[in-house]
Amino acid sequence: MEGGGVLTAERSPARANLHVAFTEKGEVKERREKFLTAKYGSHQMSLIRKRLAVEMWLFDELQKLYETVNETGKGREVDVDIDEILDMDNDDVRRSFLQELLADAKKPPHDVKKFINDLLEKAKTL
Repeated sequence: MEGGGVLTAERSPARANLHVAFTEKGEVKERREKFLTAKYGSHQMSLIRKRLAVEMWLFDELQKLYETVNETGKGREVDVDIDEILDMDNDDVRRSFLQELLADAKKPPHDVKKFINDLLEKAKTL
């Protein structure tokens, strides 16, 4: 067959380096990291934001009450657990607990009392 089309097994130079490499599924799973993201309803997110706002306020106010820095370069750390406070029977118990906990605050007693009253008011909203 002259002049007819003859198929050859040679590849064109542009396609000579093309190839497909398959990987096993086990290899793919090892390379891929998976993250689980929790999704909350709008009401639950509102409660989370409210709690976070109170905790951030609490942290900032404690920094103000203990503004002096000790020899290590850090201020005294006081851990006030909101859940522990909420589990107490009434405001009188909460108030006396907080007064004992914050007895060594550097600010004047009236500032500490104001902080305690504000904290108890904010805790009621949670």
